[in-house]
Amino acid sequence: MRIIGEEQFDSYWKNPAGNREDPSVERTVREIIEDIRSGGDEALRRYTERFDGVSLPRFEVPPEKALAAWKELCGQEPELAAALELAAAHIRRFAELQRSQIADFETEMSPGLFTGQRVIPVERAAVYVPAGRFPLFSSVLMGAIPALAAGAGEVVLASPPMKDGVPDRRILAALALSGGNGDFAGKLRVFAIGGAQAIAALALGTETVPRADVVAGPGNKYVAAAKRMLSGEVGIDFVAGPTDVLVVLDAEGDADIAAADMLAQAEHDPDARARALVPDQSAAEKIAAALEIRLARLPERPGRAARASLDSGGLIVVYRSKESAIRIANAIAPEHLELQTENAGEWIPFLKNYGSLFIGRLSAEVLGDYSAGINHTLPTSGSARFSGGLSVRHFLKTVTTLRCVPGAGFEQARKAAEIIGEAEGLAAHALSAAARRGLS
Repeated sequence: MRIIGEEQFDSYWKNPAGNREDPSVERTVREIIEDIRSGGDEALRRYTERFDGVSLPRFEVPPEKALAAWKELCGQEPELAAALELAAAHIRRFAELQRSQIADFETEMSPGLFTGQRVIPVERAAVYVPAGRFPLFSSVLMGAIPALAAGAGEVVLASPPMKDGVPDRRILAALALSGGNGDFAGKLRVFAIGGAQAIAALALGTETVPRADVVAGPGNKYVAAAKRMLSGEVGIDFVAGPTDVLVVLDAEGDADIAAADMLAQAEHDPDARARALVPDQSAAEKIAAALEIRLARLPERPGRAARASLDSGGLIVVYRSKESAIRIANAIAPEHLELQTENAGEWIPFLKNYGSLFIGRLSAEVLGDYSAGINHTLPTSGSARFSGGLSVRHFLKTVTTLRCVPGAGFEQARKAAEIIGEAEGLAAHALSAAARRGLS
């Protein structure tokens, strides 16, 4: 774990770990995309055999398999089923509240000139859910529920097949829960496809995989590269990189809680980034010591990933003042920002760049990951400077409307358009406006 003073931060941060393009990944993904574009299902089947080790006669999974998986989960793991039901209820309520804040309107700008907006859901939303080292079945809830709350006509889930030819049973169970545990045929569909080839199939469409309007959800570097390359042919949420957290403490901060939350990010993978801002060297050393104690208690697999993460990119910065801590936090623009300080309200107005903000000692980032209702698919690698997390907005289009009737306001706008068109040298523009002269 590296500890530095704030005077060292700017030189350190010139080359932070982030979303760097890997030429070999780019070449591989570009080839996959073009193969899917030209070969459709045949190419998709070939890549599924190659990367997942499964030969599938069909990619779509019957909806009854998801419903059966949910019933099985309720019977075999009732505590997990109850926890997921609580999480789903919170996520649904939050997403519905988000949707209610995005409204249609029309206003009369001036007599005869009415402008407005309509908020229209996409027809088909796709949600990708990885199933590598840790199948992220919570990501099903985070993607499918906001898409449904937005009003998408159809939600398509894609996740890699297991050896039995269908996605992980917990992923299927979470999909059934996302649809309300009922008959969701025609509204929710699931496909056993993974990796960059799944993103390509969803973005381009194949003989059996429907073309989506938006593709959302996390994934590895191949999935991220495919989303980046296909953006424009399909809408995407954003290109996600390694997960990260920044914990800000003041003199009253709890080093052990900070260490617990840093490890919760570090265990994801060696590229995850766990960082902290502390007011003095003593606090930095306490966190470093607490990290070692907690690392020793972790099971071998997550412990190995967490150790590699902390060794390669773990960072504690000692700041001199609240103002400098805020400046550093805004520069890092973390995916998750934990504000474990007294008088947090004095900090919040000045913190501008983060995916989600967790306020106070009780507000563990893992509650945002799973059960509080906010979305855990968030901007990484500093992209919180210009982007927010996944929400119902990603599945909505805000379009504008213009309605004109005779009136002074219409005539003023018509004349202004004619003048501007002439000034720009676009004669047909000016003549189009002129054609309506006298109609008001």
